[in-house]
Amino acid sequence: MEKRRVVITGMGTVNPVGNSVAESWAAVRAGTCGIGPITRYDTSNMKVKLAGEVKNLDADALLGRRETKKMDRFTQLALIAAGECMADSGLDREQEDLDRCGVLFSSGIGGFETVGEAHRRGESRGYDAVSPFMIPMIISNMAAGHIAIRYGFRGMCSCVVTACAGGTNGVGDAFRHIRDGYAEVMLCGGAEAAVTPLAMGGFTAMKALHEGDDPLRASIPFDGERSGFVMGEGAGALLLEELGHARARGAKIYAEVVGYGANCDAYHITAPAPGGAGGAACMAQALADGGVSPDEVDYINAHGTSTQLNDAGEAAAIHTTFGARAGELMVSSTKSMTGHLLGAAGAVEAIFTALALKEGYVPATIGWQVPDPTCDLDIVPNEGRRADIKIALSNSLGFGGHNAAIVLKKWEG
Repeated sequence: MEKRRVVITGMGTVNPVGNSVAESWAAVRAGTCGIGPITRYDTSNMKVKLAGEVKNLDADALLGRRETKKMDRFTQLALIAAGECMADSGLDREQEDLDRCGVLFSSGIGGFETVGEAHRRGESRGYDAVSPFMIPMIISNMAAGHIAIRYGFRGMCSCVVTACAGGTNGVGDAFRHIRDGYAEVMLCGGAEAAVTPLAMGGFTAMKALHEGDDPLRASIPFDGERSGFVMGEGAGALLLEELGHARARGAKIYAEVVGYGANCDAYHITAPAPGGAGGAACMAQALADGGVSPDEVDYINAHGTSTQLNDAGEAAAIHTTFGARAGELMVSSTKSMTGHLLGAAGAVEAIFTALALKEGYVPATIGWQVPDPTCDLDIVPNEGRRADIKIALSNSLGFGGHNAAIVLKKWEG
């Protein structure tokens, strides 16, 4: 049976560089750093002072206080991004078979802000006094559930929890669900809101986070002085549709999703496999799935977290997959601007990759200064680049050894 084709027809995001797709993409093209001093809590007794926070966003005004008080911040961000995505898509739900419309939305760690607040309340008043909404606020699948409820999507509704790979898994699994004939429409992506004392303390204890105070030298993927990732928060939402369905309703198309790879290092709970072996196999799987040869790829939106192990391992994986062409490929990390959004990262980066294809513009890896021989790639340092790119990869690699990669193709009608 011929595989059905899948396209992106709507997008929405809130993240550290913007509260809409247009605002975010303008900031990315300008090389804007969205990282700054943490304002959401007092950091005076904590080592980490910087994060990529969502700014100037009034969730109560957008969603209504009656609703937001029953949602953790990650769910609020998910619904705001989903709202932009749905409006952007122009999908008329009254004309849809809603049993054939689904949701696949990731979150790496769910309602951490609510966990912290519930713990404080339990300690002071007794644990029987915690909010009756606590459990539905903290569970990671609740963003997906709220989105399905809001839009009446009765098809498969699920949440991928694969740490930092989750957003890309969400897009890839939704792509397969449509391609294999189980749905016509899937709203997919990821959301995260882990700029909280408890979450940040946990990642600090792991020695995973950058502890400096200069935002411009904090998230510096592939730089020889990189020293840990910078936490970011936000959400990315994409509407995927079967091509014939999209054409029938006259939808605008951003890009085509053509391939997906997902595997596991099966090696270590936090460290990548030596030489990036799992990431290399995942990229190869995604390319094979899309019938794309390594020679056809023009750009990679890298996982590029600004940790020593990830960036060197991902660079090695790219060399393994692309051989002699690795040095010619444009490879950039937009985490240099947004920080690391964990389970939302892959979704936001899929949006940036789709726009890179659509507009012929490759985002920069900003803040780069010091070469690292283990990261000998064209990382598009500091200045974005105009380029007529046709096929791009977006990579995500997560704790637990989870790897995910999607292949997007420029839409040319």
